[in-house]
Amino acid sequence: MKFQVGDKVLVLHSNEEGEVIDIINDKMVMVEVRGVRFPAYIDQLDFPYFKRFSEKKMFGKEKSKKYVDDIKKEKPQQVPKKRDGVWISFLPVIDTDEFGDDVVETLKVHLVNRTERALNFIYRLQFFGETEFELKNVVNSFNDFYLHDVPFADMSDNPSFSFEFSLAQPEKNKADYYESSIKLKPKQIFARIEEMNKKGEATIAYKLFDDYPDKMPDDQLDFDSLITKGIKVYNAKEVRKHLPPARTVVDLHIEKLTDEWQHLSNAEILDIQLREFEKWYELALAHHQHHLIIIHGVGSGRLRDEIHDILRLKKEVKTFVNQYHSSFGYGATEIYLQY
Repeated sequence: MKFQVGDKVLVLHSNEEGEVIDIINDKMVMVEVRGVRFPAYIDQLDFPYFKRFSEKKMFGKEKSKKYVDDIKKEKPQQVPKKRDGVWISFLPVIDTDEFGDDVVETLKVHLVNRTERALNFIYRLQFFGETEFELKNVVNSFNDFYLHDVPFADMSDNPSFSFEFSLAQPEKNKADYYESSIKLKPKQIFARIEEMNKKGEATIAYKLFDDYPDKMPDDQLDFDSLITKGIKVYNAKEVRKHLPPARTVVDLHIEKLTDEWQHLSNAEILDIQLREFEKWYELALAHHQHHLIIIHGVGSGRLRDEIHDILRLKKEVKTFVNQYHSSFGYGATEIYLQY
């Protein structure tokens, strides 16, 4: 007989240890395992000593399990923040048309502040001098601010994106406010999107400024010395009395501006015409004039387009229109000003 009453045994099929409590015959014994008694064939039993010995040698002490949540977290490394000014950023939203081509549907516009100062801002999107969208808010230091979506088709209307900034926490030596704007043409946008795709970038961006500007020093002028030198000094309240009178109609045909224009290049002629336009526009503002007509002629439309581009950036322009006029045909633009 292999086993005797009282022997410790191992039940092979369950790998449990028990004890022999009775001998049934030469092939079977009665075994008790954790209080449960049952007959077992001798060939289904073995001594447990080899099992105990082999487990200690092969596996040693069982290690406790570690879970992901128990692992000590490393301290995040401080990545230096990139400081490179304030930007306006455009994220193209691309869709597939019926022909399977990728087309830009909209542009998501963001204001990106990569400076140490939080900024108040007033944002305006303008078309042809008219404000299409306006938003006032704050963009925090080293943060992006989502402004709105612009349909890509609207970019063909030469939109103007203008901002007026001020510090969220005013500083004595910093300017009270700062204005910045960009005006985009369709060719510029298409070129930048192609460049963006080649570089594998996600957005296109235009810088508005590097640093918020310092306050301009108040120059203290010695008015007596200026008068002594023959310089005329006027009271600011009476300045309009000393300005040339404004005009309600300004003709920019080059023959009206100079007698010697035949030898001038087209670029030189355009420069003279634009300077004349700026002169009378500023005089109209100085006299608080509410209406101004600029005669630019029809021609190739270059002078008209340049004037319209300038007007879109002028905050005093309420609206302007180039339509048929009984006196000027399509060769004049009417400008309406607001104060």
